[in-house]
Amino acid sequence: MTAHRIVFANEKGGTGKSTTAVHVAMALAYQGAKVAAIDLDPRQRTLFRYLENRVETEQRRGIALPGARFSVYDGDDFNELDELAEQIAEGYDFLIFDTPGRDDAFARHVASTADTLVTPLNDSFIDFDLIGQVENETFRVKKLSFYAEVIWEARKKRGLKTIEEGRRELDWVVVRNRMQHVEARNMRRMDTALQELSRRVGFRISGGLSERVIFRELFPSGLTLLDKGHLGELGTSHLVARQELRGLVKGLNLPRPKSQQGDLVAAAGR
Repeated sequence: MTAHRIVFANEKGGTGKSTTAVHVAMALAYQGAKVAAIDLDPRQRTLFRYLENRVETEQRRGIALPGARFSVYDGDDFNELDELAEQIAEGYDFLIFDTPGRDDAFARHVASTADTLVTPLNDSFIDFDLIGQVENETFRVKKLSFYAEVIWEARKKRGLKTIEEGRRELDWVVVRNRMQHVEARNMRRMDTALQELSRRVGFRISGGLSERVIFRELFPSGLTLLDKGHLGELGTSHLVARQELRGLVKGLNLPRPKSQQGDLVAAAGR
């Protein structure tokens, strides 16, 4: 069994990439999927620390939570990274990579091996500039940015692997995090620009997670919005956030793993 590779990548920091990666990983784990994860940012190691905190919470409280097998890569050799990926994902359904919020050779490398590439963006033209540049008055896309070209090259490399290894084509999903519903005009402009650019470079668009204090508060415990019964009483905003997570997982359109016994999307919101 070959693990389905999900790479969370964005060369800009502060887009909720690690938070999104952790919650998607736990949504998969709650369905009985076997999940492995590698953090490619050995300096900040946000994903690694989040999952480490989760294990510590289990031990301290004497509870059992769905989790993931996880590691951090701090080497400088592509072959060594590939070996780690094969080892940690052996017998697992999904392998998740969390990459640094900067230009990084290892992030580009794993992007070329991805089955699903997830690029979270804050819902603003500052973040949009990462993948495409727009006219300053019409907001129409005038050209691709460097990162979109990098992913274009990664998709071509992935295409060769698809032919040689019989794997599925790379599915690139741009996730709109931290959407501000009060800024209706900006949302419309962003939507138009993203739709135009998606037709040109071939990514799909999915709704993501809004900006909420709960995500920052959960990090020290390693808990997620799915850990009902361990979070105390949830407010309305937390329930809405869980619905957002359901929509995100559904939008990723991930395959049903062999070890999964239930409905992936349904469990993400229970």
